[in-house]
Amino acid sequence: MTSAQVAGMLGVGPTSVKRWADSGLLPCVRTPGGHRRFLREEVERFLQREADGWSLGSDDAGAWVDRLTSGASAFEVQSALFAERNRRGSWWQVADSLAHVLQELGRRRERGQVAIVDEHSAVESLQRAVTRCSESIPVPPGASVCLLAAAEGEDHTLGLLLAELVLRGAGWRSRWAGRVTPTAELVAVMESRGVDLVAVAALEGSVGPDSLAAQARTLLDAARRTGVRVVLAGVGPWPPLDPAANGLAARAAGYQDFDGVLTAPAAGRRVDGVV
Repeated sequence: MTSAQVAGMLGVGPTSVKRWADSGLLPCVRTPGGHRRFLREEVERFLQREADGWSLGSDDAGAWVDRLTSGASAFEVQSALFAERNRRGSWWQVADSLAHVLQELGRRRERGQVAIVDEHSAVESLQRAVTRCSESIPVPPGASVCLLAAAEGEDHTLGLLLAELVLRGAGWRSRWAGRVTPTAELVAVMESRGVDLVAVAALEGSVGPDSLAAQARTLLDAARRTGVRVVLAGVGPWPPLDPAANGLAARAAGYQDFDGVLTAPAAGRRVDGVV
């Protein structure tokens, strides 16, 4: 990796990378022309050292909230995420653990233990860190593509960022629809055959079951016409899957479920024979 690539991965300027390299904190080699080159493994080890003291164990959601609300930078959070990925072995495990952190952050805000400004600052740092982690994961040429969208009426997108992390970890490429995208627009993308999978997420209490049921019917109808699979994601009150979906739809309440959809043998292929 070049200094510029490392800087992009770490979310810092090239000057910081050069300073760390010259001080011996970040090992590098020199090309015949004198340019610095870095092994990805060394960069990840550097991030892991920077994350000393962070942990995402089952009982550590509160400790993470404490760190996030005390002004942890996106770089510190990113370092901790890479370290956690190395400890756990997969990005979906990191994403599932972060979901517990976000739940704890929400509970503290509801109890008045965390100010809204501090909550927003913590979420912002986490969003930046997750995005940098995702962008640093190489995706193979010709990778399958998943469209990521929030359900109509759902305003939160951090869950989609975590889903993107899981996607790239599974060797997929993402296409971002985000929030405030009508279901009809998602159907149009499916009909254009521009993606292999559509994942639509909803949180508990954000969108009512009637609305989600209507959206699910529309998406499943489009899946039957196009062969593009649909994932109903998140803990929102999605309806039970129609047995007649015949592999065209899947339910993923958590990131382990989502990873299972992505890594299934036929995950990146459209369903053949649809009319």
